[in-house]
Order: sequence, then C-alpha cells, then structure tokens
Amino acid sequence: MQQAKTQEIPVKVYRSDERVTVAAPMPGLEPEDIVVEVADGRMMLHGELRGTLKGDKDVLTDEWNPGPYHREVRLPEPVDGTMANATYNNGVIVVVMPKASATKPAKLRLNTVSATQGERVGNAGKPARSPQGTV
Repeated sequence: MQQAKTQEIPVKVYRSDERVTVAAPMPGLEPEDIVVEVADGRMMLHGELRGTLKGDKDVLTDEWNPGPYHREVRLPEPVDGTMANATYNNGVIVVVMPKASATKPAKLRLNTVSATQGERVGNAGKPARSPQGTV
C-alpha cells in the first residue's frame, strides 16, 4: 500500500493593530480531525482527510487524495496562542490570535460544527475554551 503524501494547504495571513489572523481551506475534513498549534513564532495546521466512499461502486475517476494535511506558517509577530479563537465553517478554518510581547504556545482542537455555523473555540482577548472543555 502506498503511503499518503502530505498535502500542503494555501493560507492567507492578515495583520491588524491587535491581531494576526490565518485563514486556510481544509475541505473534506471533520473538525475533530484538525489541530492548530502555536509555538516558536509559528502556527501549524494539521488535519487528516479520511477515505472516500466504500462499497459496491465502480470508481470512474479518483482525484481525491485522502491523507494528512499540514501547513506551517511563520507568524509576522508574536501572538498569544492561549487566547486564540478558531472557527471552521464550509471547509475553511480561521484562526485569530491576539498580538503579544512573546509567543505563548497553545494547541487547539475543534470538536463539532453545526450545518450552518462553525464552532468558536476560545475568543481572542479571553482565555481559549470550548463547550466540551477541550482546547
């Protein structure tokens, strides 16, 4: 069996007076399969795209690449990862991090998303948290 190639995803990085925001498409992933890490002046996005449809179907075209997603972004300024806010909606993750004097590391996990709105984990400017207590 051939090992899945890690897919690097494109990002958009924005800066305002108070925050650094990173947005990235991560289509086909479930929120619980996405991990956001902030450390050493970088933000890392990790995800795992699960397999395709199974069953008694004839595959006519297969351009779907299940496997790991990864992206490491050098942040333009130090941020406080413990006060980050992450949302995932319609296959796009947006991470908002308040600026800080030194980068504070954190690991964020998204748990669930409703059909119409991404779950907000944490809140830039307030300690990060989620309804299930996982951040």
